[in-house]
Amino acid sequence: MTALLIFAIALLVAVLLSKLADRSVLSMAVLFLAAGFLCGPGMLEFIALQPQDPVVQRLAELALFSILFTDGMRLNLRELTSNWRLPGRALLVGLPLTLLGTAVLAHYVAGLSWLEALLVGAILSPTDPVFAAAIIGRSDIPPRLRHLLHVESGLNDGLALPIVLALMAFVSHAALHAAELAGELALGIALGAAVPWAGCRLEQSRFFAVGKRYEPLFAFSLGLLVLALALLTHATLYLAAFAAGITVATVRSDLRDEFHQFGEIVAELLKLAALLVFGVLMSPNFLAEVPLSGYLFAALALLVVRPIAIALSLVRSRLGWRERITAGWFGPKGFASVIYGLLIVQAAVPGADRMFHLVGVVVAGSMVAHSSTDVLFARWFRRTEGDLKLQQ
Repeated sequence: MTALLIFAIALLVAVLLSKLADRSVLSMAVLFLAAGFLCGPGMLEFIALQPQDPVVQRLAELALFSILFTDGMRLNLRELTSNWRLPGRALLVGLPLTLLGTAVLAHYVAGLSWLEALLVGAILSPTDPVFAAAIIGRSDIPPRLRHLLHVESGLNDGLALPIVLALMAFVSHAALHAAELAGELALGIALGAAVPWAGCRLEQSRFFAVGKRYEPLFAFSLGLLVLALALLTHATLYLAAFAAGITVATVRSDLRDEFHQFGEIVAELLKLAALLVFGVLMSPNFLAEVPLSGYLFAALALLVVRPIAIALSLVRSRLGWRERITAGWFGPKGFASVIYGLLIVQAAVPGADRMFHLVGVVVAGSMVAHSSTDVLFARWFRRTEGDLKLQQ
């Protein structure tokens, strides 16, 4: 009950400050992260949680599922196939380069073995759709840049997952069941596509009709059904979530408009709750256990690896230099990396505690840095556009 009280107080404060946050560097993400940190072990000690606690992983999973489902509903297959070149560069070139660059730093700076370094690189290679949404949702940012960041952040966690699981097996010297892994990935996509498609077709039949006030709940029920089936069948949750959102947006584009406000609120609440829990995990003792080399690794991973990887992947693209800088900076780490980090802890992978500490520092640093700079970049583009109009 104490955790619920703290969440309620933090939510009230966040709502009261939300208008100020929209036009300043004040970030709701940082507010909840700070609230969890202050109320956790080593500080006020109102909440006590460990990375191994099932509630931590389950809440993070639910938050990421709802966010990916909601993000998927902003796209449809026609939009993806007609404008795939820039996101394809970021996913097929930028993602591997980010993984390898992070692994090199983890080996030479943080002192991990090559297998452990590659595992950390895979865990930290995805960008987070939650914090990318801070820049994606701003109309000042050029549409093609928003599309690039949106599609990249929605798909790269699913692309990184098989690599994470494979490297976990190698680090643990366990057998890699490639067929089983491929089956889980394929089943996730299949469930995410088939369940919403069947539900929408059923609703469009002459036997059923959804009332106007219940249309948001119709989309929610489809997402909830996909979640339940994915958990029961051990399908990949995140691919199922994103595929389900895209399917709904493709089959019933009108439904996504009705669901938008409701879905955004649900996803936001789960996101903020997960941020509070993550702040609790980032206790003073946790941070003190990270050596200086770990903090140097985190700084280089955020400030050097992503910008270089994206710059190389966007060579000869039509993006302007401001757009390239923005794309390079906004590679926020978030829930996917936290969940993959928790996965290696709960699987008792050798060296998991050390690796999770590095992941935690990078993610916490990314949350603070990226969620506090979207306003500055939006102003930069707005000012540049205003200067161009004056010159004309």
